[in-house]
Amino acid sequence: MKSIQSRLLMLLFLFIILPYFLFVFLIYGYTKTSIERNELENSREQLEGTADELEQYSEDLVNLPYILYRNPDLFRMFENGFEDSIYFDSMAMEKSIETFYLTRNEIRQLRFYIEQGQEAFTVYNAMISTRKPQPGLLSLGPIKQLYESSEQYVIEPPHEIVNYNQAAILPESDHAMVMTFHHKIVDVLSNEFLGIMTMDIDLDAYAKMMHSLSQEEGASAFLIDANDRIMYATDASIIGSQIHAQLKQRITSSYADSEEEIVLSKKLTGALDQWTVVKIIPSHVLFSDARKTAFINILVGLVVGLLGLVMVTLISYRITRPIQLLSRKVRSIEGGQTDIPFASSRDDEIGHLESHMQAMMNRIHHHIDREYKLEIENRKNAFRALKSQVNPHFLFNALQSIGAVALRANAPAVYRLLTSLSSMMRYSMQANQWVTVRQEINYINAYLNLQMERFGHKVKHTIHMSEPVLDAQIPSMILQPLVENFFKHTYEEGFYEAQLIITGSIHEERLHLSVENDGPGLGDAELQTLRHHISDSPSNGSSQIGLKNIHDRLALHYGSAAVFSVHSREGKGFSVSIIIPDAPPFSNDETMLAHKEETE
Repeated sequence: MKSIQSRLLMLLFLFIILPYFLFVFLIYGYTKTSIERNELENSREQLEGTADELEQYSEDLVNLPYILYRNPDLFRMFENGFEDSIYFDSMAMEKSIETFYLTRNEIRQLRFYIEQGQEAFTVYNAMISTRKPQPGLLSLGPIKQLYESSEQYVIEPPHEIVNYNQAAILPESDHAMVMTFHHKIVDVLSNEFLGIMTMDIDLDAYAKMMHSLSQEEGASAFLIDANDRIMYATDASIIGSQIHAQLKQRITSSYADSEEEIVLSKKLTGALDQWTVVKIIPSHVLFSDARKTAFINILVGLVVGLLGLVMVTLISYRITRPIQLLSRKVRSIEGGQTDIPFASSRDDEIGHLESHMQAMMNRIHHHIDREYKLEIENRKNAFRALKSQVNPHFLFNALQSIGAVALRANAPAVYRLLTSLSSMMRYSMQANQWVTVRQEINYINAYLNLQMERFGHKVKHTIHMSEPVLDAQIPSMILQPLVENFFKHTYEEGFYEAQLIITGSIHEERLHLSVENDGPGLGDAELQTLRHHISDSPSNGSSQIGLKNIHDRLALHYGSAAVFSVHSREGKGFSVSIIIPDAPPFSNDETMLAHKEETE
C-alpha cells in the first residue's frame, strides 16, 4: 500500500514541479506578448482619441467664419464696402469685429479683404488697423488657390506670423508660429465672390493634442496634410516643410513593422480630410514595461515555486507521519483489538482527532448493547406487532361446517352469507402479505355482501378499477379498513343516503387509490387532529387505529415513496387517497418471502 507521504511527493512532482518548470519558459513569452499587445492597443486608442480631437477642433475653426453670415453689419461690409452702405455704422462694425476676434483665444491675427474696393484691414490683440488697398492679394499663392477653386477654405502650413498690412498694431517682437486659415466669403444666393477672411491660429492647441502622442521617451508625432506638408511635428524645426522621402517610407511601407520602432498612423476626415496623424515610437520604449512585468512575474513565480516545494515537503513529513501512526491503530481495531490507546501529546488537529477517536471507541462500547441493540429490537417488535393477528383457522373451519348444515336445511341465503364470511376469513389469513388489487376488491365485495344483508340493498357503492390497476400488487388489508370506516361513520350513525366510491388509476408508474364518500364530513380542527394522530402520534387504542395502521404499513413498505392523505369538505364528505409505486418493494427477506408464498 502506498503511503500518503509518497503520494503527496508524487503529486507534488507530477502536478506542481514538473508542469511548472515545463511552463516557466512559456510564461515570459506569453506575458510579454499579452502586455505588448495591450500596450500597442492603448497606443492605437490614444492615436484614435487624438485624431478625433484634431478633427473636432479643426472643424470648429473652419466653421467659425460662418458667424459673419449671421452678423448683418459685417456681412454688409463685404457686400457694399465701407462707406457705400446707407446702413453703415462704424462703431457697430468695430464692435462686431472685436467680438469675433475674441471668440477664440487661439486667434492671433485676422485679416479682412473686401472685394468691393479691394481694401483690407487687420485685427491684432482686438485692435483694428487702418484700411489699405490690396489689389494684388488675390494673386498670392494660397489665396489664389482658394479664389480659383470651388473650395470654401484653404489651410496654409505653419509659418511665422506676418504683418499683412504693415500695421503698427503688430509688434516686431512677435515671431509666433501660426497656422493660417483662408476662408472665402460669397453671397449665399448668387454665389458672388465678396472677399477673403484670414485667420492666424496659434499652434499651442495643436501642440497640446499632439503632445499626448509623444510622451514616451524617444517618441515622435506628426500631423501631415494631403499635400505631404508637415503641419505639426515634435521636432519644431521641420514644421511647415515638405515630408522627406525617408519619413514617408517609414509611414507608408512595411518598414513600419520593424522590430526597432512601431509606426502608427490614421487618416483624418472632415475639415482635415486626407490629413494623416502619425506616431512613431521605439519598440524598446513601448514594450519596456511589458518586459519588466514579464520578468518580475517569472521571478516571483520561481520564488513561489521554491517556497511551495519547501512547504509541501514539511507538510508531508509533519502530517503524514502521525497519520501513518493513526492508520496503524485503526488497522489494529479492524483486526479485533479494541483496547488500542489513542492518547497523544500533540495539541494540533491530529491530537484532537486521536482524543476524539478514543472517546468515540468508549461511546461505541457503551452504546452497542443499549441504543443500537434496542433499536434493532424495537424494529423487530414493530414488525411483529403488525404481523400479529388472531388465528382464524378455528373460525374458518367452524363456518365451513355451519355452511354445510345450512345447505342440508335448505337455507341458501344463509349459505351465501357464510360463504362471504368464509372468504373474508380466508383472506384475513394473508395479512401482511402481498396481494393484487383484484384480491383486495374481491374481499371488499364479500364484506359489502354482508353489510347489504344487514342494511338492505339500499347500500350505494361504486368501484372503478381498470385491468392494469386490478393486476397491481399492494399490501393486503389497506382498502378494507377504509370501507369498514365508511359503514361505521355513515350507516351505523343513520346516514343511509351516503354513497361509497372506490377508484384506482396508474399515472407515471404510480398507483393512485381513492376511497371517498359523501356522508358526514369533518371540520378543519377535527381534520387537523386526525392527521396528527395518523402521522405523528404513537399507535394507541383511539378510533383512528385503522387509518394509523394503514399509514404505518405503507411507511414500513415504501418509506417516503408512499403518500397517505385524508381530506374532508366542511360538513359533508370524507376521502382517503393513497399513492404508491406501481411495484412492490422487496426491501427485506421477510417481505420477499411473503410475496413468493402468495404468488405460489
